[in-house]
Amino acid sequence: MAILDLHHPWLLVFGILGNIISIFVYLAPVSIFIRIYRAKSTMGYHSVPYVIAIFSSMLWMYYAFIKKNATLLISINSIGIVFETIYILIFLVFASSKARRNALKELFLCIGGFSIIFLVSWFPFSGEIRISLVGWICVAFSIAVFASPLSIVLQVFRTKSVEFLPFYLSFFLTLSAVMWFGYGLIMKDLRIALPNILGFFLGLLQILLYAIYRNAKPVVEENKNVQEHIVNVEMLGTSNQLVHPVDSGRNISDGVTEINMENNDQGE
Repeated sequence: MAILDLHHPWLLVFGILGNIISIFVYLAPVSIFIRIYRAKSTMGYHSVPYVIAIFSSMLWMYYAFIKKNATLLISINSIGIVFETIYILIFLVFASSKARRNALKELFLCIGGFSIIFLVSWFPFSGEIRISLVGWICVAFSIAVFASPLSIVLQVFRTKSVEFLPFYLSFFLTLSAVMWFGYGLIMKDLRIALPNILGFFLGLLQILLYAIYRNAKPVVEENKNVQEHIVNVEMLGTSNQLVHPVDSGRNISDGVTEINMENNDQGE
């Protein structure tokens, strides 16, 4: 395997830039885990996004290994596995016993799922058939995860608020999709390029929504959790996000009840 293909300088440029930008995206949850560490609690956050992220990195790394001459794919997904492993370990340390059990079950499912894909693809098939099979499994998984950020897009339309749509994260996700699309295009690998086309348009949509609604007056929705967290899932540079609610145990109606009680106390 060639370490770097110097015969295609643009491939090298897109790959290195894709790695750099993707690292910034992987760093996005750091502030969340600093809060978890300080609070000594997972504060209602879920482990699912990080387990899915590590599963994705494992799949794409496997694909890069059997494809060959894809060192920059191996490098970014190796980095992704390291980041997600650290996040999951921190989560396990500070999670409640129930959340820890659920996280471990998810990890076992992740390892089991990857093992099945490896066995099914490795022994019965070989050569280009194996590469194609694993590649399209990666594409299908990437596209399936794209359904998650759509809930945030719909929430922005409903509430006219970009509170849960951070601009810089959306910006770097869009750039990441451009870099990895270019990488796949130069490699003439549709399986790499295709998910990033969707990632680019989704990221562009989020940036446009931010520009439209950043100064708009938010619409308050009753019976909705007031906190949600966007967790990025980096799939070889594919711009994916998973959204999950923060189980704070508080919603808007609870807050209104507390305010009314405080007003009554003051009146007395």
